Amino acid sequence: MFSFFKKKPVTPDVPQAPSPVPQAPSLAPARSPAALASPATTDLPDLLPIEEPAQKQSWMSRLKAGLSKTSGNLSLLFVGAKIDDDLYDELEAALLMSDAGVEATEYLLTALKRKVKEDKLLDAAAVKAALKQLLTELLLPLQKPFELGRHQPMVMMISGVNGAGKTTTIGKLAKHMQSNGQSVLLAAGDTFRAAAREQLMVWGQRNNITVISQASGDPAAVSFDAVQSGKARGLDVVMIDTAGRLPTQLHLMEELKKVQRVIGKGMDGAPHETLLVIDGNTGQNALAQVKAFDDALKLTGLVITKLDGTAKGGVLAAIARVRPVPVYFIGIGEKIEDLQPFVAAEFVEALLG
Repeated sequence: MFSFFKKKPVTPDVPQAPSPVPQAPSLAPARSPAALASPATTDLPDLLPIEEPAQKQSWMSRLKAGLSKTSGNLSLLFVGAKIDDDLYDELEAALLMSDAGVEATEYLLTALKRKVKEDKLLDAAAVKAALKQLLTELLLPLQKPFELGRHQPMVMMISGVNGAGKTTTIGKLAKHMQSNGQSVLLAAGDTFRAAAREQLMVWGQRNNITVISQASGDPAAVSFDAVQSGKARGLDVVMIDTAGRLPTQLHLMEELKKVQRVIGKGMDGAPHETLLVIDGNTGQNALAQVKAFDDALKLTGLVITKLDGTAKGGVLAAIARVRPVPVYFIGIGEKIEDLQPFVAAEFVEALLG
């Protein structure tokens, strides 16, 4: 497994001789399309673990398999196809069926037609390559490394509707952070869903991580206690699980805003990351969730789970076009290694490769 967070470099106030003490590895190096295309080109720190070819191949294989239902409708269009209106019509239908949304579909088709005309593309393979380039450019604003070490502790507030895989995602992220030298504290702020606290406690016990909880406590109070505990113990990360709710449940959304305000009282500037976990199978409904939670909480990032087996992987294009909140991680399975950072070029290659 390869690490995927980025550590914020620490600059000393007073110039001093270089220290031989090794730094903690960074988790999610920012990888440019050029670096991805040319493995020999890299601007990563010397101490950052480089992804092994076998690990990368394994991830790409799983990602392609996970997106196969979405990619099948798109890739087959270009097999022996003629460059005509029928192809564009079929491509439009396939993009809409993948839940790319009207705005992203119209943008991609308009840009593709213009590129075909300007570059005088004559065969289907060239048109497919042009679409891959355009889709990668559309998704690039969503690609952002998750940076650790900006605060101590760094407080993360994590939300999502029930069933999106929120608590499981918290457990996976905590494990990844631990493996990269971070001390982690979890807060069971989901006091609304039955067994949510117990589920998080299991993750904590499995990874030897302390979980702050109350049997029937107020989620804001649990969150405040967790922040104070994280500060007192000098921990690196505090991850706060919040109650799953639909954006239409206005009273629960107001409670979520209260939790965020109370976290800020516990530590100035917190939460430093406000993440939303969404189920990739929900398509356009996922976009509606992003809009609602972003309006309420000003999201800093997304985690998109359950992309394996979905025919609605195009929703990332819809998010990029309508509400481009960074996608920190994508998930394609239940295993720890099935949660990895979102890289636009990798995603498009799995979708259209």
